[in-house]
Amino acid sequence: MLSQALNSSVPRLIRPDGHAVEWVVSPGRIDHPDAVAEMESRVAAIAEGRAAERVWLLEHPPLYTAGVSARDGDLLDGTRFPVHRTGRGGQFTYHGPGQRVAYVMLDLTRRGRDVRALVRALEAWLIGSLAHFGVEGDVREGRVGVWVDRKGPGWSREDKIAAIGVKVRRWVSFHGVSLNVEPDLSHFSGIVPCGIAEHGVTSLVDLGVPATMDEADAALRTEFEKVFGPVKVLNAEDAGISAVRP
Repeated sequence: MLSQALNSSVPRLIRPDGHAVEWVVSPGRIDHPDAVAEMESRVAAIAEGRAAERVWLLEHPPLYTAGVSARDGDLLDGTRFPVHRTGRGGQFTYHGPGQRVAYVMLDLTRRGRDVRALVRALEAWLIGSLAHFGVEGDVREGRVGVWVDRKGPGWSREDKIAAIGVKVRRWVSFHGVSLNVEPDLSHFSGIVPCGIAEHGVTSLVDLGVPATMDEADAALRTEFEKVFGPVKVLNAEDAGISAVRP
């Protein structure tokens, strides 16, 4: 296990020019292909200097996504929900209602061209956000994402509470992170999450923290500014995003 102390040394990826990152929260649920198309367009615009950086927070309808390292055998039930192949790093994961997905589109040319530093900063962001709810998250050697220790009389285990899967194109990041607030955890049973069969998944509510999505968003925003710098809050309409499923 890597200790919490690791995160005190995580580099803060703040732009020297102090430009704010657009912070957009979409209501409803966004279909995965629509989200990817929106990200692709935005990443191209950021790379060409035509658009500001953006963090886009949303929920998806139930689905599985496969990263570039996904193994076919880790898809245990391919008929349960739609399966989307994606270019992000990582393996299979689940997205669905009650899970906050944050797509992170940052210009790494302006923040240091260091993908490892980006991943460590994303970990620190999530760990700091969980601390708002009294949850001690941590990272594990050889595993991606953020984990929590769970213990009871005569038992202990490690459960994953947040996933990270990013891609970088022309030194602009996209895809991002997901935090389990109150998803249906049984939906994870159709895959081997992130290729790790020996550990489970959890959420804030599963841990006994009655957090709302708005409360999770507030924590994420506060901690994002500590790690990545200031944000400019936009609603989805002003951001030009309208692809919402009721």
